[in-house]
Amino acid sequence: MKKIIILGAGQVGGTLAENLVGEHEITLVDTDTNKLHELQDKFDLQVVTGYGSHPDVLAKAGAEDADMLIAVTSDDATNMLACQIAFSLFSTPTKIARIRSEQILKHEKVLFHNQDIPVDFVIAPEQLVTKDIARLIDYPGALQVREFAGGKVSLVGIRAYYGGLLVGHALSALREHIPNVDTRVAAIYRKGKPIRPLGTTVIEADDEVFFIAATKHIRAVMSELQKLEAAYKSIMIAGGGHIGSGLAKIFEKNYQVKIIERNPKRAEKLSNELNNTLVFIGDSSDKELLVEEHIDQVDVFIAVTNDDEANIMSSMVAKGCGAKKTIALIQRNAYHDVIHGNILDLDIAVSPQQATISALLTHVRTGGIVNAYSLRRGAAEAVETIAHGDEQSSKVIGREIQDIKLPPGATIGAIVRGDEVLIAHSTTVIKSDDHVILFLVDKKYIHQVEKLFAVSAIFF
Repeated sequence: MKKIIILGAGQVGGTLAENLVGEHEITLVDTDTNKLHELQDKFDLQVVTGYGSHPDVLAKAGAEDADMLIAVTSDDATNMLACQIAFSLFSTPTKIARIRSEQILKHEKVLFHNQDIPVDFVIAPEQLVTKDIARLIDYPGALQVREFAGGKVSLVGIRAYYGGLLVGHALSALREHIPNVDTRVAAIYRKGKPIRPLGTTVIEADDEVFFIAATKHIRAVMSELQKLEAAYKSIMIAGGGHIGSGLAKIFEKNYQVKIIERNPKRAEKLSNELNNTLVFIGDSSDKELLVEEHIDQVDVFIAVTNDDEANIMSSMVAKGCGAKKTIALIQRNAYHDVIHGNILDLDIAVSPQQATISALLTHVRTGGIVNAYSLRRGAAEAVETIAHGDEQSSKVIGREIQDIKLPPGATIGAIVRGDEVLIAHSTTVIKSDDHVILFLVDKKYIHQVEKLFAVSAIFF
Protein backbone atom coordinates (compact mmCIF):
# COMPACT_ATOMS: atom_id res chain seq x y z
CA MET A 1 0.00 0.00 0.00
CA LYS A 2 1.44 3.34 -1.08
CA LYS A 3 1.06 6.66 0.70
CA ILE A 4 -0.22 9.07 -1.95
CA ILE A 5 -0.91 12.80 -1.72
CA ILE A 6 -3.34 14.18 -4.31
CA LEU A 7 -3.40 17.94 -4.84
CA GLY A 8 -6.73 19.20 -6.21
CA ALA A 9 -10.18 17.91 -5.28
CA GLY A 10 -11.83 18.77 -8.60
CA GLN A 11 -13.26 16.25 -11.08
CA VAL A 12 -9.89 14.57 -11.71
CA GLY A 13 -8.57 14.63 -8.14
CA GLY A 14 -11.89 13.48 -6.67
CA THR A 15 -12.33 10.68 -9.23
CA LEU A 16 -8.71 9.56 -8.77
CA ALA A 17 -9.15 9.45 -5.00
CA GLU A 18 -12.31 7.39 -5.48
CA ASN A 19 -10.38 4.94 -7.70
CA LEU A 20 -7.48 4.51 -5.27
CA VAL A 21 -9.21 4.57 -1.87
CA GLY A 22 -9.00 1.16 -0.22
CA GLU A 23 -5.95 0.24 -2.30
CA HIS A 24 -3.68 3.00 -0.94
CA GLU A 25 -3.46 5.54 1.88
CA ILE A 26 -4.81 8.74 0.29
CA THR A 27 -4.52 12.34 1.48
CA LEU A 28 -6.42 14.94 -0.55
CA VAL A 29 -5.39 18.62 -0.50
CA ASP A 30 -7.50 21.54 -1.70
CA THR A 31 -8.50 25.07 -0.70
CA ASP A 32 -12.20 24.19 -0.83
CA THR A 33 -13.12 22.90 2.64
CA ASN A 34 -16.68 21.98 1.68
CA LYS A 35 -15.54 19.85 -1.27
CA LEU A 36 -12.95 18.10 0.90
CA HIS A 37 -15.47 17.28 3.64
CA GLU A 38 -17.92 16.02 1.04
CA LEU A 39 -15.29 13.60 -0.32
CA GLN A 40 -14.14 12.63 3.18
CA ASP A 41 -17.72 11.71 4.10
CA LYS A 42 -18.00 9.51 0.99
CA PHE A 43 -14.58 7.85 1.09
CA ASP A 44 -12.05 6.68 3.65
CA LEU A 45 -9.33 9.30 3.13
CA GLN A 46 -7.45 12.09 4.89
CA VAL A 47 -7.98 15.72 3.87
CA VAL A 48 -5.92 18.88 4.34
CA THR A 49 -7.20 22.37 3.55
CA GLY A 50 -4.67 24.75 1.99
CA TYR A 51 -2.51 25.53 -1.03
CA GLY A 52 -0.72 22.43 -2.28
CA SER A 53 2.34 24.45 -3.27
CA HIS A 54 2.94 25.63 0.33
CA PRO A 55 5.58 23.64 2.28
CA ASP A 56 3.62 23.69 5.56
CA VAL A 57 0.53 22.30 3.79
CA LEU A 58 2.55 19.50 2.17
CA ALA A 59 4.17 18.74 5.52
CA LYS A 60 0.73 18.52 7.16
CA ALA A 61 -0.36 16.17 4.35
CA GLY A 62 2.51 13.83 5.24
CA ALA A 63 4.99 14.62 2.47
CA GLU A 64 7.93 13.56 4.65
CA ASP A 65 7.13 9.89 4.16
CA ALA A 66 4.84 9.97 1.09
CA ASP A 67 5.60 7.60 -1.79
CA MET A 68 3.95 9.74 -4.44
CA LEU A 69 2.65 13.25 -5.07
CA ILE A 70 -0.01 13.69 -7.77
CA ALA A 71 -0.62 17.37 -8.54
CA VAL A 72 -3.84 17.76 -10.53
CA THR A 73 -5.04 21.24 -9.59
CA SER A 74 -6.42 23.44 -12.37
CA ASP A 75 -3.24 25.57 -12.34
CA ASP A 76 -0.10 24.32 -14.13
CA ALA A 77 2.22 26.61 -12.12
CA THR A 78 0.86 25.28 -8.80
CA ASN A 79 1.34 21.69 -9.96
CA MET A 80 4.94 22.29 -11.04
CA LEU A 81 5.87 24.26 -7.91
CA ALA A 82 4.36 21.58 -5.66
CA CYS A 83 6.54 18.96 -7.37
CA GLN A 84 9.60 21.17 -6.89
CA ILE A 85 8.90 21.62 -3.16
CA ALA A 86 8.14 17.91 -2.71
CA PHE A 87 11.51 17.11 -4.30
CA SER A 88 13.64 19.80 -2.63
CA LEU A 89 12.20 19.68 0.90
CA PHE A 90 10.77 16.18 1.26
CA SER A 91 12.61 14.02 -1.32
CA THR A 92 9.29 12.56 -2.51
CA PRO A 93 10.21 9.59 -4.76
CA THR A 94 7.54 10.00 -7.47
CA LYS A 95 6.03 13.29 -8.60
CA ILE A 96 3.28 13.57 -11.22
CA ALA A 97 1.87 16.84 -12.56
CA ARG A 98 -1.09 17.62 -14.77
CA ILE A 99 0.03 20.18 -17.36
CA ARG A 100 -2.41 21.73 -19.82
CA SER A 101 -0.43 24.59 -21.42
CA GLU A 102 0.77 23.83 -24.95
CA GLN A 103 3.55 26.39 -24.44
CA ILE A 104 4.95 24.34 -21.57
CA LEU A 105 4.29 20.92 -23.08
CA LYS A 106 6.25 21.64 -26.25
CA HIS A 107 9.38 21.99 -24.06
CA GLU A 108 8.54 18.97 -21.90
CA LYS A 109 11.69 16.94 -22.67
CA VAL A 110 13.98 19.84 -21.77
CA LEU A 111 12.14 21.13 -18.69
CA PHE A 112 11.15 18.10 -16.64
CA HIS A 113 14.26 16.66 -14.99
CA ASN A 114 15.31 16.64 -11.35
CA GLN A 115 18.02 19.22 -12.07
CA ASP A 116 15.46 21.54 -13.69
CA ILE A 117 11.75 21.05 -12.83
CA PRO A 118 11.51 17.74 -10.90
CA VAL A 119 8.39 16.23 -12.44
CA ASP A 120 8.74 12.49 -13.07
CA PHE A 121 5.60 12.06 -15.17
CA VAL A 122 3.55 14.66 -17.03
CA ILE A 123 -0.17 14.12 -17.62
CA ALA A 124 -1.61 16.27 -20.44
CA PRO A 125 -5.42 15.81 -20.55
CA GLU A 126 -5.96 17.57 -23.88
CA GLN A 127 -3.36 15.40 -25.60
CA LEU A 128 -4.87 12.23 -24.10
CA VAL A 129 -8.40 13.12 -25.22
CA THR A 130 -7.18 14.08 -28.70
CA LYS A 131 -5.50 10.68 -29.00
CA ASP A 132 -8.64 8.86 -27.77
CA ILE A 133 -10.89 10.61 -30.29
CA ALA A 134 -8.41 10.03 -33.12
CA ARG A 135 -8.52 6.26 -32.38
CA LEU A 136 -12.33 6.30 -32.55
CA ILE A 137 -12.13 7.88 -36.01
CA ASP A 138 -9.64 5.18 -37.09
CA TYR A 139 -12.18 2.50 -36.12
CA PRO A 140 -15.68 3.61 -37.19
CA GLY A 141 -18.30 2.07 -34.91
CA ALA A 142 -16.05 1.55 -31.87
CA LEU A 143 -17.09 2.98 -28.48
CA GLN A 144 -13.61 2.69 -26.97
CA VAL A 145 -10.21 1.67 -28.29
CA ARG A 146 -7.28 0.98 -25.96
CA GLU A 147 -3.83 -0.10 -27.15
CA PHE A 148 -1.29 -2.33 -25.37
CA ALA A 149 2.25 -3.56 -25.92
CA GLY A 150 3.29 -0.64 -28.08
CA GLY A 151 0.17 -0.87 -30.25
CA LYS A 152 0.47 -4.58 -31.10
CA VAL A 153 -2.77 -5.47 -29.25
CA SER A 154 -6.02 -3.54 -28.89
CA LEU A 155 -9.00 -3.80 -26.59
CA VAL A 156 -12.12 -2.53 -28.33
CA GLY A 157 -15.55 -1.79 -26.90
CA ILE A 158 -18.35 -2.06 -29.44
CA ARG A 159 -22.15 -2.22 -29.43
CA ALA A 160 -23.61 -5.28 -31.17
CA TYR A 161 -26.28 -4.33 -33.71
CA TYR A 162 -28.83 -6.20 -35.78
CA GLY A 163 -27.01 -6.99 -39.02
CA GLY A 164 -23.85 -8.14 -37.25
CA LEU A 165 -22.99 -11.68 -38.30
CA LEU A 166 -22.61 -12.94 -34.74
CA VAL A 167 -25.77 -11.39 -33.26
CA GLY A 168 -28.13 -14.23 -32.27
CA HIS A 169 -25.27 -16.74 -32.29
CA ALA A 170 -23.04 -18.21 -29.58
CA LEU A 171 -19.50 -16.89 -29.10
CA SER A 172 -18.14 -20.27 -30.16
CA ALA A 173 -19.30 -19.44 -33.70
CA LEU A 174 -16.75 -16.61 -33.88
CA ARG A 175 -13.92 -18.98 -34.81
CA GLU A 176 -16.03 -20.51 -37.59
CA HIS A 177 -16.85 -17.09 -39.05
CA ILE A 178 -13.27 -15.79 -39.04
CA PRO A 179 -11.05 -18.91 -38.89
CA ASN A 180 -7.88 -16.99 -39.71
CA VAL A 181 -8.33 -14.40 -36.94
CA ASP A 182 -7.81 -15.18 -33.26
CA THR A 183 -9.68 -13.02 -30.75
CA ARG A 184 -10.99 -13.18 -27.20
CA VAL A 185 -14.17 -11.60 -25.88
CA ALA A 186 -13.08 -10.18 -22.52
CA ALA A 187 -16.45 -8.94 -21.26
CA ILE A 188 -20.07 -8.46 -22.26
CA TYR A 189 -22.39 -5.88 -20.71
CA ARG A 190 -26.12 -6.40 -21.18
CA LYS A 191 -28.39 -3.60 -19.97
CA GLY A 192 -25.44 -2.25 -18.00
CA LYS A 193 -24.67 -5.50 -16.17
CA PRO A 194 -21.62 -7.71 -16.84
CA ILE A 195 -22.10 -11.20 -18.25
CA ARG A 196 -19.32 -13.76 -18.13
CA PRO A 197 -18.42 -14.60 -21.74
CA LEU A 198 -18.55 -18.35 -22.37
CA GLY A 199 -18.54 -20.30 -25.62
CA THR A 200 -22.28 -20.86 -25.19
CA THR A 201 -23.07 -17.17 -24.57
CA VAL A 202 -25.37 -15.83 -27.28
CA ILE A 203 -24.68 -12.25 -28.41
CA GLU A 204 -27.80 -10.08 -28.38
CA ALA A 205 -28.43 -6.82 -30.19
CA ASP A 206 -27.43 -3.82 -28.03
CA ASP A 207 -24.89 -5.84 -26.01
CA GLU A 208 -21.74 -3.88 -25.22
CA VAL A 209 -18.87 -6.22 -26.11
CA PHE A 210 -15.19 -5.77 -25.20
CA PHE A 211 -12.85 -7.92 -27.25
CA ILE A 212 -9.07 -8.23 -27.53
CA ALA A 213 -7.22 -8.96 -30.76
CA ALA A 214 -4.03 -8.14 -32.58
CA THR A 215 -4.50 -4.54 -33.74
CA LYS A 216 -4.26 -5.56 -37.40
CA HIS A 217 -7.35 -7.80 -36.94
CA ILE A 218 -9.62 -5.31 -35.17
CA ARG A 219 -11.78 -4.43 -38.20
CA ALA A 220 -12.38 -8.09 -39.06
CA VAL A 221 -13.71 -8.79 -35.55
CA MET A 222 -15.81 -5.62 -35.52
CA SER A 223 -17.54 -6.75 -38.72
CA GLU A 224 -18.80 -9.83 -36.86
CA LEU A 225 -20.58 -7.78 -34.23
CA GLN A 226 -22.08 -5.02 -36.31
CA LYS A 227 -22.45 -4.08 -39.94
CA LEU A 228 -19.07 -2.50 -40.57
CA GLU A 229 -19.35 1.26 -41.03
CA ALA A 230 -17.75 2.81 -44.08
CA ALA A 231 -14.55 4.77 -43.50
CA TYR A 232 -15.27 8.36 -42.59
CA LYS A 233 -14.63 11.10 -45.14
CA SER A 234 -15.97 14.34 -43.67
CA ILE A 235 -15.60 15.64 -40.11
CA MET A 236 -17.01 18.74 -38.45
CA ILE A 237 -15.49 19.95 -35.18
CA ALA A 238 -17.27 22.26 -32.75
CA GLY A 239 -14.73 24.21 -30.73
CA GLY A 240 -11.30 25.39 -31.80
CA GLY A 241 -9.47 25.09 -28.47
CA HIS A 242 -6.47 22.84 -27.83
CA ILE A 243 -8.42 19.64 -28.52
CA GLY A 244 -10.31 20.94 -31.56
CA SER A 245 -7.20 22.37 -33.20
CA GLY A 246 -5.19 19.25 -32.34
CA LEU A 247 -7.80 17.03 -33.97
CA ALA A 248 -7.94 19.25 -37.06
CA LYS A 249 -4.16 19.01 -37.48
CA ILE A 250 -4.39 15.20 -37.35
CA PHE A 251 -7.47 14.83 -39.55
CA GLU A 252 -6.90 17.43 -42.26
CA LYS A 253 -4.32 15.20 -43.98
CA ASN A 254 -6.89 12.48 -44.73
CA TYR A 255 -10.38 13.95 -44.27
CA GLN A 256 -12.48 16.93 -45.25
CA VAL A 257 -12.47 18.98 -42.05
CA LYS A 258 -14.48 21.98 -40.86
CA ILE A 259 -14.20 23.79 -37.52
CA ILE A 260 -16.82 26.04 -35.98
CA GLU A 261 -15.32 28.49 -33.46
CA ARG A 262 -17.27 31.16 -31.59
CA ASN A 263 -14.35 33.53 -30.91
CA PRO A 264 -13.35 35.58 -34.03
CA LYS A 265 -9.72 36.06 -32.92
CA ARG A 266 -9.29 32.38 -32.18
CA ALA A 267 -10.94 31.52 -35.52
CA GLU A 268 -8.47 33.77 -37.35
CA LYS A 269 -5.54 32.16 -35.54
CA LEU A 270 -6.81 28.69 -36.47
CA SER A 271 -7.24 29.74 -40.08
CA ASN A 272 -3.57 30.76 -40.20
CA GLU A 273 -2.31 27.65 -38.41
CA LEU A 274 -4.26 24.99 -40.30
CA ASN A 275 -3.44 24.06 -43.88
CA ASN A 276 -6.48 22.22 -45.18
CA THR A 277 -9.33 22.97 -42.74
CA LEU A 278 -12.25 25.33 -43.28
CA VAL A 279 -12.81 27.54 -40.23
CA PHE A 280 -16.18 29.19 -39.54
CA ILE A 281 -17.12 31.76 -36.91
CA GLY A 282 -20.39 30.99 -35.17
CA ASP A 283 -22.42 29.02 -32.64
CA SER A 284 -22.11 25.27 -33.23
CA SER A 285 -25.66 24.71 -31.94
CA ASP A 286 -27.09 27.14 -34.53
CA LYS A 287 -29.28 24.92 -36.69
CA GLU A 288 -29.22 27.32 -39.65
CA LEU A 289 -25.41 27.43 -39.67
CA LEU A 290 -25.17 23.63 -39.52
CA VAL A 291 -27.66 23.22 -42.36
CA GLU A 292 -25.82 25.86 -44.42
CA GLU A 293 -22.58 23.90 -43.94
CA HIS A 294 -24.26 20.65 -45.11
CA ILE A 295 -24.32 18.86 -41.77
CA ASP A 296 -26.37 16.08 -43.42
CA GLN A 297 -23.26 15.17 -45.44
CA VAL A 298 -20.97 15.04 -42.39
CA ASP A 299 -19.86 11.58 -41.23
CA VAL A 300 -18.79 12.63 -37.73
CA PHE A 301 -19.66 15.71 -35.68
CA ILE A 302 -17.20 16.18 -32.77
CA ALA A 303 -18.12 18.69 -30.05
CA VAL A 304 -15.08 19.61 -27.94
CA THR A 305 -15.77 23.06 -26.48
CA ASN A 306 -15.07 23.58 -22.74
CA ASP A 307 -18.83 23.67 -22.02
CA ASP A 308 -20.62 20.33 -21.47
CA GLU A 309 -24.08 21.76 -22.13
CA ALA A 310 -22.93 23.35 -25.39
CA ASN A 311 -21.36 20.06 -26.50
CA ILE A 312 -24.51 18.09 -25.73
CA MET A 313 -26.82 20.64 -27.36
CA SER A 314 -24.78 21.07 -30.55
CA SER A 315 -24.38 17.29 -30.90
CA MET A 316 -28.13 16.76 -30.57
CA VAL A 317 -28.86 19.51 -33.12
CA ALA A 318 -26.26 18.05 -35.50
CA LYS A 319 -27.72 14.55 -35.12
CA GLY A 320 -31.22 15.88 -35.70
CA CYS A 321 -30.06 17.61 -38.88
CA GLY A 322 -28.53 14.46 -40.35
CA ALA A 323 -24.98 14.02 -38.99
CA LYS A 324 -24.27 10.30 -39.13
CA LYS A 325 -22.33 10.09 -35.85
CA THR A 326 -21.74 12.42 -32.90
CA ILE A 327 -18.92 12.48 -30.35
CA ALA A 328 -19.19 14.86 -27.41
CA LEU A 329 -16.59 15.85 -24.82
CA ILE A 330 -18.32 15.58 -21.42
CA GLN A 331 -16.62 16.42 -18.13
CA ARG A 332 -19.40 16.04 -15.55
CA ASN A 333 -20.13 12.47 -14.44
CA ALA A 334 -23.86 13.19 -14.10
CA TYR A 335 -24.10 13.84 -17.85
CA HIS A 336 -22.31 10.56 -18.62
CA ASP A 337 -24.96 8.69 -16.64
CA VAL A 338 -27.70 10.35 -18.72
CA ILE A 339 -25.93 9.61 -22.02
CA HIS A 340 -25.16 5.97 -21.14
CA GLY A 341 -28.77 5.56 -20.13
CA ASN A 342 -29.69 6.36 -23.76
CA ILE A 343 -31.82 9.29 -22.61
CA LEU A 344 -30.06 11.59 -25.07
CA ASP A 345 -29.51 10.82 -28.75
CA LEU A 346 -25.71 10.95 -28.65
CA ASP A 347 -23.39 8.24 -29.94
CA ILE A 348 -20.22 8.56 -27.89
CA ALA A 349 -19.29 10.62 -24.81
CA VAL A 350 -15.57 11.13 -24.22
CA SER A 351 -14.36 11.95 -20.70
CA PRO A 352 -11.13 13.89 -20.11
CA GLN A 353 -11.29 12.73 -16.48
CA GLN A 354 -11.28 9.05 -17.42
CA ALA A 355 -8.44 9.60 -19.91
CA THR A 356 -6.44 11.35 -17.19
CA ILE A 357 -7.26 8.69 -14.58
CA SER A 358 -6.10 5.95 -16.96
CA ALA A 359 -2.77 7.70 -17.49
CA LEU A 360 -2.33 8.18 -13.73
CA LEU A 361 -3.24 4.56 -12.89
CA THR A 362 -0.38 3.36 -15.09
CA HIS A 363 2.06 5.06 -12.69
CA VAL A 364 0.25 4.03 -9.50
CA ARG A 365 -0.25 0.31 -10.17
CA THR A 366 2.36 -2.20 -8.96
CA GLY A 367 2.98 -5.91 -9.67
CA GLY A 368 4.73 -5.26 -13.00
CA ILE A 369 1.77 -3.29 -14.41
CA VAL A 370 2.98 -1.05 -17.23
CA ASN A 371 -0.36 0.05 -18.68
CA ALA A 372 -3.75 0.63 -17.06
CA TYR A 373 -7.04 1.94 -18.45
CA SER A 374 -10.10 2.92 -16.48
CA LEU A 375 -13.22 1.71 -18.30
CA ARG A 376 -16.98 2.10 -17.94
CA ARG A 377 -16.62 5.28 -15.87
CA GLY A 378 -14.18 3.71 -13.44
CA ALA A 379 -16.06 0.48 -12.68
CA ALA A 380 -13.85 -1.77 -14.84
CA GLU A 381 -10.16 -1.74 -15.63
CA ALA A 382 -7.88 -3.16 -18.31
CA VAL A 383 -4.21 -3.65 -17.51
CA GLU A 384 -1.00 -4.80 -19.14
CA THR A 385 1.44 -6.46 -16.77
CA ILE A 386 4.81 -8.11 -17.33
CA ALA A 387 5.39 -11.58 -15.91
CA HIS A 388 8.69 -11.30 -14.00
CA GLY A 389 10.70 -14.01 -12.28
CA ASP A 390 10.73 -17.76 -12.90
CA GLU A 391 8.63 -20.84 -12.04
CA GLN A 392 9.85 -20.80 -8.41
CA SER A 393 9.33 -17.09 -7.69
CA SER A 394 6.19 -16.43 -9.76
CA LYS A 395 2.60 -17.65 -9.30
CA VAL A 396 1.94 -17.44 -13.07
CA ILE A 397 5.12 -18.34 -14.99
CA GLY A 398 5.15 -21.90 -16.35
CA ARG A 399 1.45 -22.32 -15.64
CA GLU A 400 -1.46 -22.78 -18.01
CA ILE A 401 -4.07 -20.03 -17.78
CA GLN A 402 -6.71 -22.53 -16.61
CA ASP A 403 -4.51 -23.27 -13.55
CA ILE A 404 -4.03 -19.62 -12.56
CA LYS A 405 -6.32 -18.41 -9.77
CA LEU A 406 -7.64 -15.19 -11.24
CA PRO A 407 -9.88 -12.95 -9.11
CA PRO A 408 -13.66 -12.91 -9.85
CA GLY A 409 -14.56 -11.32 -13.18
CA ALA A 410 -10.93 -11.15 -14.37
CA THR A 411 -10.03 -12.39 -17.85
CA ILE A 412 -6.62 -12.83 -19.46
CA GLY A 413 -7.23 -11.72 -23.03
CA ALA A 414 -3.85 -11.78 -24.75
CA ILE A 415 -0.14 -12.32 -24.27
CA VAL A 416 2.58 -10.52 -26.21
CA ARG A 417 5.84 -12.47 -26.39
CA GLY A 418 8.45 -10.41 -28.19
CA ASP A 419 6.77 -9.47 -31.48
CA GLU A 420 4.30 -12.36 -31.30
CA VAL A 421 0.66 -11.79 -30.25
CA LEU A 422 -0.96 -14.80 -28.59
CA ILE A 423 -4.68 -14.64 -27.89
CA ALA A 424 -5.20 -16.33 -24.52
CA HIS A 425 -6.72 -19.82 -24.34
CA SER A 426 -7.12 -22.12 -21.32
CA THR A 427 -3.99 -24.14 -22.19
CA THR A 428 -1.76 -21.14 -23.00
CA VAL A 429 1.36 -21.18 -20.79
CA ILE A 430 2.75 -17.88 -19.47
CA LYS A 431 6.51 -17.42 -19.81
CA SER A 432 8.96 -15.01 -18.19
CA ASP A 433 8.83 -11.47 -19.65
CA ASP A 434 5.44 -12.05 -21.33
CA HIS A 435 3.23 -8.96 -21.52
CA VAL A 436 -0.15 -10.13 -20.21
CA ILE A 437 -3.31 -8.13 -20.97
CA LEU A 438 -6.17 -8.57 -18.48
CA PHE A 439 -9.71 -7.22 -18.23
CA LEU A 440 -11.32 -6.72 -14.81
CA VAL A 441 -15.09 -6.37 -14.72
CA ASP A 442 -14.72 -5.02 -11.17
CA LYS A 443 -11.60 -2.95 -10.57
CA LYS A 444 -11.72 -3.58 -6.81
CA TYR A 445 -9.87 -6.83 -7.51
CA ILE A 446 -6.85 -5.05 -9.03
CA HIS A 447 -4.91 -5.59 -5.79
CA GLN A 448 -5.26 -9.35 -6.25
CA VAL A 449 -3.89 -9.06 -9.80
CA GLU A 450 -0.94 -7.01 -8.52
CA LYS A 451 -0.18 -9.69 -5.90
CA LEU A 452 -0.61 -12.49 -8.42
CA PHE A 453 2.03 -11.05 -10.74
CA ALA A 454 4.40 -9.86 -8.00
CA VAL A 455 7.69 -11.74 -7.69
CA SER A 456 8.06 -13.55 -4.36
CA ALA A 457 10.99 -12.87 -2.01
CA ILE A 458 12.61 -16.16 -3.04
CA PHE A 459 13.58 -14.53 -6.32
CA PHE A 460 15.76 -12.02 -4.53
